[in-house]
Amino acid sequence: MKIYAAGSLNSRLAAVCLTATLALLSASAVASAEELYGTLKKINDSSTIAVGHRESSIPFSYYDESKRPVGYAIDLCKKIIEEVKKTLNKPDLEVKYILVSAKTRIPMVVDKSIDMECGSTTNTLAREQQVDFSATYFTTGTRVLTRKSVGAKEIEDFQGKAVGLVGGSTNERAVNALIDAGKLKNVRIVVVKDYAEGMAALEASGIDAFVTDDVVLYGLLSKSNIKNDLEVVGRSLTYDPYGVMFRRDDSAFRLVVNKALADVFRSGEIEAIYAKWFDPIGVPLSPLMKAGFQLQAVPE
Repeated sequence: MKIYAAGSLNSRLAAVCLTATLALLSASAVASAEELYGTLKKINDSSTIAVGHRESSIPFSYYDESKRPVGYAIDLCKKIIEEVKKTLNKPDLEVKYILVSAKTRIPMVVDKSIDMECGSTTNTLAREQQVDFSATYFTTGTRVLTRKSVGAKEIEDFQGKAVGLVGGSTNERAVNALIDAGKLKNVRIVVVKDYAEGMAALEASGIDAFVTDDVVLYGLLSKSNIKNDLEVVGRSLTYDPYGVMFRRDDSAFRLVVNKALADVFRSGEIEAIYAKWFDPIGVPLSPLMKAGFQLQAVPE
């Protein structure tokens, strides 16, 4: 029979306990990594999150003078990125910003070129057949930007004139629905690739009106060199709730996204972020939009 000194025995027991603890921690880490799936797993494995942004969706997502993506939606997505970093315990997570357009944004989410899109994309049931959306962070509607000299008051006043629309947008669908219903006749539709092209065409008199979400029109108007000659007119043709767009069937990532937004809504920080981007273009926070934030401030 072997007899160990007390100190030697304690040392051996300590070593066994340490080995067992390390093994458990290692197993726990492996199990945790194995539990990840979908977007979070993709981000974790690559140590990179790919964020889609727009070029000229003022004030939501656009390039500043230094060609950096900025805007209301970008600020909210930065909150989401911080939540992803905490969830994955990756404080040094690389953020890759990738330019998307109205036509490429959904395909790029689906084919995993981007992990989420931060712009001015309307959540519709048709789109939810392909992608998923976060809690709503803005609501708007389709209206018309035109020259004051035209004297138009509604979309129907543009019969016989050229109307610009971004291809693949809900705005294009709304105007085409009016045409199909026979409510809008003899209108020449000019499809443009994005907001910047549509605004440039209007300023150059290539089109008589540019039709898109009213808040985007106000943002474009604020930057125009001929803003005193232009005006937003007409009733709202659509209801457009904006959300962060990401892949379908990914409840884990959806939870991280909506937790980040709920935290911002619940704390009231959303009001400061909103004022930062919308006060300069004269679009104050409405009681309805504020109520929307409060209704989505889901508790922990």
